[in-house]
Amino acid sequence: MKFEGFKGGLSTFWDSVAEGWQHMRQAAAGAITSFKPSAQTNMPAKNDVDDAFFIPSTGWSMLGGDVFEDDRRLVVRLEVPGLDKNDLDIEVEGATLIVRGEKRFERESSEGRYRVLQCAYGSFRRMVPLPVPVVAEQAQASYRNGVLRVELPKAEIEPPKKMAVKVD
Repeated sequence: MKFEGFKGGLSTFWDSVAEGWQHMRQAAAGAITSFKPSAQTNMPAKNDVDDAFFIPSTGWSMLGGDVFEDDRRLVVRLEVPGLDKNDLDIEVEGATLIVRGEKRFERESSEGRYRVLQCAYGSFRRMVPLPVPVVAEQAQASYRNGVLRVELPKAEIEPPKKMAVKVD
């Protein structure tokens, strides 16, 4: 009887972990972003960092975002900390908002070692699908406290016209 109770508890625990992992994977699918360092990124050399998982040629980060819609606009908010507003390039292409930028590494000092280096640095591109047509030319963006906010007015969509078709 004790084994069956343990087995049932373990099964419930495993189902919960699997469900949580599935939810996290779906929620983060669009937010996980690749960073590609270049010479301008100023990354330290591999031998300057004690972190066994540090790879100076690539990095990944989650640039979380929100998309809000009301009757007249679409608002996209992206968390892109550690940048200057001049490091961001924003455009609308079709039904997608594209945000590009580069996060550069800043050294603490010329002496000492990095024990852990987990932040992503380099150039990135984050694509956000837009659920409704927008007027890209009237978009406005602001960047404050590491959050990019892009407001896009909705495009006026004329209702379909009713037209009678004559049968011959």
